[in-house]
Amino acid sequence: MSQDPQPIEDPHRPDAEPMSEVELLSARIDELQLALISVREEQLRERADLENQRKRMLRDVEHARKFANERLLGDLLPVLDALERGIEAAGGDSAVAEGLRLTQRELLKVAEANGLKQLDPAGEAFNPEHHQAVSARAAEGQPSGTVLQVFQKGYLLNERLLRPAMVVVSE
Repeated sequence: MSQDPQPIEDPHRPDAEPMSEVELLSARIDELQLALISVREEQLRERADLENQRKRMLRDVEHARKFANERLLGDLLPVLDALERGIEAAGGDSAVAEGLRLTQRELLKVAEANGLKQLDPAGEAFNPEHHQAVSARAAEGQPSGTVLQVFQKGYLLNERLLRPAMVVVSE
């Protein structure tokens, strides 16, 4: 003789009518499926967070690599300026001037290999992002905003301004 399933009271719902065992198991399955969905969503969020953190770390490492030598190259700028002044003071064709030019060329080659780019904007349009105007003067035959003279060359390190060029601009 078969027995009918006995109603079971749900401990989570004391005021509800007793449920059959099948109904109770079905409710428990629904509850577990919702919990599983929640855990999967949390896992996806955690995975996305880890991926974002990995990408951020790669960007930081790349940035550190590109600009790790910024201080050293910045400290070399006065040396490059001194070589420039030495070449001017030594005269155009002297052996000393030629030796200084060779030294300057080698130093610039090493600096450029490390991402440094020299800005010598004479005759170019004034660019406030790369140039610092120290004075302005009228110049015939030159449009307004043209760099007339460069007092000090500027430098970019991997396309980021390290030092602006000090210039005189036409009015």
